[in-house]
Parts: sequence; structure tokens; C-alpha cells
Amino acid sequence: MKDQSSKKYSIFNILITNEHTIMVGLAAIVGLAGGFGAIGFRYLIRVFQTVSYGSDGNLLELAWSTPWYFRILIPALGGLVVGPVVYFLAREAKGHGVPEVMEAVTLRSGMIRKRVVLVKSLVSAICIGTGGSVGREGPIVQIGSAIGSGLGQVLRISADRIRILVGCGAAAGIAATFNAPIAGSMFALEIILGDFGIATFTPIVISSVAATAVSRHFLGDSPAFIVPAYELVSAWELPLYVILGLFCALVAVTFTTLLYRAEDMFDSLKIPDYLKAMLGGLMLGSMGLLFPHILGVGYPAIDLSLMQKLSWWVMFLLVVFKILSTSITIGSGGSGGIFAPSLFLGAMAGGFFGTAVHHIFPGVTAPPAAYSIVGMGAVVSGTTHGPLSAILILFEMTGDYKIILPLMIACIIGSLASGQLLKDSIYTLKLARRGVNIKAGKEVNVLKSISVKDVMNPEVETIPENITLRKLAEKMSKSKNNSFPLVDEKGNLTGILSFFDYRDVVFDENLKDLVVAKEIATTNVVTVSLDDNLYNAMEKITLKDFSILPVVSPSTPSELLGVLTRRDIIGAYNKAVIKKSIVHG
Repeated sequence: MKDQSSKKYSIFNILITNEHTIMVGLAAIVGLAGGFGAIGFRYLIRVFQTVSYGSDGNLLELAWSTPWYFRILIPALGGLVVGPVVYFLAREAKGHGVPEVMEAVTLRSGMIRKRVVLVKSLVSAICIGTGGSVGREGPIVQIGSAIGSGLGQVLRISADRIRILVGCGAAAGIAATFNAPIAGSMFALEIILGDFGIATFTPIVISSVAATAVSRHFLGDSPAFIVPAYELVSAWELPLYVILGLFCALVAVTFTTLLYRAEDMFDSLKIPDYLKAMLGGLMLGSMGLLFPHILGVGYPAIDLSLMQKLSWWVMFLLVVFKILSTSITIGSGGSGGIFAPSLFLGAMAGGFFGTAVHHIFPGVTAPPAAYSIVGMGAVVSGTTHGPLSAILILFEMTGDYKIILPLMIACIIGSLASGQLLKDSIYTLKLARRGVNIKAGKEVNVLKSISVKDVMNPEVETIPENITLRKLAEKMSKSKNNSFPLVDEKGNLTGILSFFDYRDVVFDENLKDLVVAKEIATTNVVTVSLDDNLYNAMEKITLKDFSILPVVSPSTPSELLGVLTRRDIIGAYNKAVIKKSIVHG
């Protein structure tokens, strides 16, 4: 009896001390929480849609029956609420959410503020419920990731484990949204983490399965779209799907480019940031007068294209208007995802293309609806640069294996072509504009995560600009430094005196009492401010092999606050890497 109890205890002890087992358990918790979060978020959208339009039914039908002035006013009122909430409570809740998760994984060891769950849920639900032309998957990914990050922070686990839990939350969000556990796992591995290792793969899959189980319990086990019967009519169709992939790549690149152009346009407007979302809502509502199909997530319009109930010219115009409406919604400060708009654009672009080729080659091509399905995957692949995720999501969303061959061709071509036209995806471009390079080496992102103010030396040995060479030589003989900031009578920075400036004159007896420091110093000073990071500092200090960089106030460039040396930068980097290795090991 004693031996049996001892054996049971040892097995239990192994289970609770095995790191992989613990991560699987935590992943299951994150998956369940992410699944319930996705269900709750969809319910919240229905609540705000009911308040706005009087019902939680088909938004396209509701918009058609809504008076024209309300169709303009409702999105504007949504923006009037969303703008101040985002501005004053959590600015990372603005936009489509996934880039913020990627940035947290890359630069902040997976740390996401806990309030993001509440704020992102609220503002995205209001934005979508009032007609914002965005999707629900981006917010759900950010909500799930914040749940994973929050759990990791509460349990005080290492940064690498927190990153995995963030990926688990992202996988749970996609899986629960689209009823697609395989695609949810691939999205987290391919786009969020970029890590396919077994230690990462297992928790991600467990989390995705748990979230899907929750979703299917409440929403049922059915594909997201009802797909008409499909078959590959002829092998001659395959080259047409290659052309479709190229066409969808153009749509994806146009969408990505205009999205950030709209963001720049709204950023340049001289009005308070918290009012810009209201202006965007007015613009969106005005477009909705002509094409209410663009309002909200857009799934009713996608269903119409799959049922071939839209003419070719309507689908073409909907591509144009959806790009504009989503760009305005997100660029003005709205909150929501870009995945559903990408599906919308793909369905319309594919339907337009399919109608054209079916008219020209009726005997060897499938109906236009088939091209709508494939186009959905191709545009998603082109915008996200994640062809595996796009293929699996469309396959699981439609539940039709016959579509897989054309889907694979178009998605791969769409991803490759869009990558040639635009280096960054719709996610990484947002980070690249902030100076964050997801694809860069470890050293770049470590340096970018450290602030100048945390490393600089505030005790500065300065040289008065009017000091003579004689007194300068005396001062240098007592100093450990060979480069000095030059200051005037008020202590303002006026130049840099380096060894190369004074080496040929400082010991010339004929000049010792005739020449002062400012006459030989470098007055074109390269500086860094407190707001800079060490990556910026390293770029500047290596530009001309400087010894030191003066640190100045962001508002007053002549106010000297400290100095930064190459040794300081390298020391801070090494310390950060060693600390990371110890914590993660």
C-alpha cells in the first residue's frame, strides 16, 4: 500500500513539475477564456447593433430599411463614443489590434495591459454595432492575447512562456471566430509568433481546440459561409486561378497602402484626435447611402456574392467602396479587424473576375461563386502575407475539400506577388512605420526596447567654450575622458570637443594662451533626446565613429541632460540579453 501511494505521488509530482504539462494546462485555460471572450464579444456587438438599428438581424437588410439620415448619423455617433474612450483609456485599442499583439510579443516580452480586454471589447463592439466597416476577428485576437498575457503576468512566469500564452490567446480568437481550430493554430504560429517548435505548437493547438469547443457549444458546428456546390471543371482553369491570384494581390496591396494613407490623412487634420472617429463615421455613413453592403462585418454581402445575386459592376464598385470605407473607419480612429474586410474584398474581386472569365470561357470555367471563394483566400493571403493561414481558414470556413487546389494556387501567388509589390504585410507595415522590424535580428529589437534615459550618464564633464588651450590641457590631464560637451556661460550645449579636434594644437606652446576651446570644437553636434531608444543612438554614434552622444531635452535641444557612450549602449544590450537568457532559461 505504501509503495502504491508513493508511486501515485511520484507520478503526480512529475505531472505538476513538468513544464510542458503546465503550459498545456495554462493553454487550455486561455483557450476556454478566449472562446468565452469571443462569444461575449459577438453578443456585445448584437447589443449595440440592436440599440443602433433596432434589431440584431442582418445588418444589410436593416440598413436598407433605415431612414437615410439615420444611416449617416448612426456611424457618426458610434465614432463620437469610440474616439474619446480610446484616446483617454487605452490608445492601443485603436485600429485593427493584431500589430499591437505582434509588437508586444517582439518588444515587450508579451506584456499587454489588462485594461485592453475591456476597452478593446467595448470600443470594437460599438464600432461594429454602429456600422463601422471592420471585422470582429482582430479585436477577438487582441482580447484573447491580452487574456493570455494577463494570466502569465499574474502567475509571474517567464517572458518566453508569456509569449506562448499570447499566441494561445490569438489562436483561440481566430478558432472561435471562424470555427476553424487548425487555421487558428496556424495563424498564431505563422503570423503572431513565427515559431513552429514543438514546445510552442502543442499549447497553441490545445488552446485552439478548447476555444473551438466553446464556440461550437454556443454557435453550433457549421461553416461560416454556405458555399454552393463546386468542382474544377477543367485543368484549363488553373492558369486562370494564377491570374486571379495576381489580381487579388493588386487588391491587397491597394487596400494596405490606402489604409495607412487614410491614417496619415486623419493624423494631419488639425482637430482633436478624439473627434476624428466621428468625422470618419460621417464619411462612412455617407458612403453607406449608396452601398449599405460596406457597413459592419460584411458577411451578408459575401453571402450574396456566393449565391451569385450581385452583378459584376456592383461587385467591382464594392471593392472600391470597401477599401475606402475600411480605410476611413480605421484611419479615423475606429477599432476593428481587417480580416473580414479582406474576405469581403476577395469575395467581390473574385466574383467580378469569375463573371468575366465565365462569360469569355463558359465551357471550361466554374460559376463565378467559385472564384469568389478562392478570391477570399487570395486577398487574405496578400494582405497578411500568411498563405498557410489563409488556405486553412478558407478550407475550414467552407468545409469543401474540392476547392483546395485552386485555393492553394491563388493564395501562394497572391502572397508572393503582394510581397514583391509591398515588402510589409498589412500588419507589419504598421510596426515598420513605428520603427519596429519584426523580421530583424534579436539585437535590433533588444536595442529598440531600451530607452536612452535609462542608460545615459547624467553626470557630465563639460568644458567652458571660452577656456584656453593651456587650461584645457590641465583639465584633460586630470580627466579619464577624451571627448567633452562644450557649454556656454548658461550651461547650454554649443559643441563637442573630441580628441581629433585638439590633438594637433593642445600642446603647441605658441597657441596655448591665444586659442580657446570653441575655436577648435565641432559645432555641428549630433545628439539624442530622452525619447530616443538605443537603436537610434547606435545608428548615430556609428555614423562618424563618435565617442559620445550628448543627451538633450526633446523640447530644448540646447539643454544638456547627460551623455551616452558606445560602451554604455553595448553594456546595456549585453545586460538585457543576459537577463533575458537567465529568466527564460
